[in-house]
Amino acid sequence: VQLQASGGGLVQAGTSLTLSCAASGRTFSSYSVAWFRQTPGKEREFVAASAVQNHHMYYSDSVKGRFTISRDKAKNTVNLQMNSLKPEDTAIYYCAAGRPIISSISKALGYGYWGQGTQVTVSS
Repeated sequence: VQLQASGGGLVQAGTSLTLSCAASGRTFSSYSVAWFRQTPGKEREFVAASAVQNHHMYYSDSVKGRFTISRDKAKNTVNLQMNSLKPEDTAIYYCAAGRPIISSISKALGYGYWGQGTQVTVSS
């Protein structure tokens, strides 16, 4: 599966942005899909996931209530709607696909396929 992330940009705090992850080669239907983010000098941080096993969505505490992950089956994409953005949301955002067990849904090691990343910068 090849993944292509897009939609990043420079926005002001309090506004919204939608990231998209497109898959080629295979569909997302048999994979859990997640978004992670990373800032310089820090480990990759879990943001949100859509689990294929139970169709549940999972979010980190830092984005819960502001971000929404969703699948668009027709377009074979997974989107991350980000509302009420904060400067601390600034990072490179990566989409990932894999089959982690539910207890490891937020662990980067559970995902075997990664997109190239898209930069999100939130100004105050």
